[in-house]
Amino acid sequence: MFSAEVLEHFQHPRNVGELPGATASVQVSNPVCGDLLRLAAIMERETIREVRFLCRGCTAAIACASLLTEMIRGRELSALKAISAESLAVAIGGLEPATVHAAQLASDGLKALVTALEEK
Repeated sequence: MFSAEVLEHFQHPRNVGELPGATASVQVSNPVCGDLLRLAAIMERETIREVRFLCRGCTAAIACASLLTEMIRGRELSALKAISAESLAVAIGGLEPATVHAAQLASDGLKALVTALEEK
C-alpha cells in the first residue's frame, strides 16, 4: 500500500522535534481526519538554515512532513513556493487516493510557514 520512500520516512523520520530559537513556527490541521502538523524554521539571509516538525497523524502524514523538511532545508525562501502537494506526493513515491491528504497537509504547513517567515 505504501511506497518504500513513505515507509522509510515513517520509520526513520528526519528533523523531528522542537526547534528552540525558531524564526517562525506554524501549526496546521486537517479537520476531516484529525492530522496535525507543526513546522518550525530558522531563517538566515532568506535561506532556511534549520527546520523541524512535529506531527500527530497517519503514516503518510508523518512521512510527508519528514520529506518536506529535507526538501526545504538549505533552500531560499523564494524557492519554497514551487513545492506543492502534487510535487510532494511524487517525491515520496506516490500516494494512494486515501492518503493524498497527507501531502496536502504538508503543503498547507509549508504555505503557512512561508507566510510567517515573510512577515519577519
